[in-house]
Amino acid sequence: MSKEFISIAESVHASIPTHAKAMKALADKGIEAYSASSEDLDHVIDLIETQVQDGATYIAVNLDALGEDDPQIAVDHMIEYVKLVRKHGNGVPVCIDSSDDNVLIAGLKQWYNTDRTVKKPLINSIKVYSMNNLFPLKKDYDYAFVGLLMSEQGGQHSIDELYSLAKEIFDEAVNKYGFDPDDIIYDSTVFPLAIDMPMTPGEPSYTHKTFQTMKKIKDDPKMQGVHFSGGITNCARDLPARKIGVMRAFVHKAMEYGLDAGIVNPKHNLSGGNADPELIKIVEAFGDIDGSMDKLNDAMMLMADFCKSCR
Repeated sequence: MSKEFISIAESVHASIPTHAKAMKALADKGIEAYSASSEDLDHVIDLIETQVQDGATYIAVNLDALGEDDPQIAVDHMIEYVKLVRKHGNGVPVCIDSSDDNVLIAGLKQWYNTDRTVKKPLINSIKVYSMNNLFPLKKDYDYAFVGLLMSEQGGQHSIDELYSLAKEIFDEAVNKYGFDPDDIIYDSTVFPLAIDMPMTPGEPSYTHKTFQTMKKIKDDPKMQGVHFSGGITNCARDLPARKIGVMRAFVHKAMEYGLDAGIVNPKHNLSGGNADPELIKIVEAFGDIDGSMDKLNDAMMLMADFCKSCR
């Protein structure tokens, strides 16, 4: 896996409004729509090719929104999208992204259903309660994966609990199934900064927990070589303006704690360029919310000033 920032291109996602119409139209036409020229198919192919040109490390495909009423639809169509990435991705591997293990398995098997030599794909995501469904596939289908730090019970987790989940995934993947640490990308949570203000006294922010969890894992000598990712777009959700600037500031700050991958629009090149020091200051303030009221107030003041300046 590249030592440069790992860019998991996000646009082929059936819940993104600007692309959902074409993806839904293809699904409604059935499997034959992927072998007949159409404006909708051209739209999807252009998404793949453009993200490759913009420097994507992986082309992520998420079709969960198509299978809300019938999960088999997402399975059937993921197979077709994997073929499209293999055909039009110029060698860039697919990231098969779904909350449904059946979709992940179907996409993984299809990626290798070819006589061509293909690069190792990425599976997003595997959790402690789903890993035994997916890790055995490593024997026949080589892949890297995103380990989502979430228990089956869901809810909020402390830094120590997130770290424990990471260790459980790591031990099973590396020691039992032969994954290399380089095959593992951890994803805890990227939460919208605009609402990352805990109302419970003494509760840290999601951003604080995300940053400190990355640091704790990175500092563990037994887990050297793993990667860290997140849905970077989430951090700027609900902000009135300067969303790309905030995302760039978030990435630059998170890289100090170990972030080296992200689910992003690759054309933004968030890990490159210069981040605005004032926006970094805002991200830093939310990362510092450790449960103390003073730090919460500092972050809220900075956010209020930012929003006021964007009016």
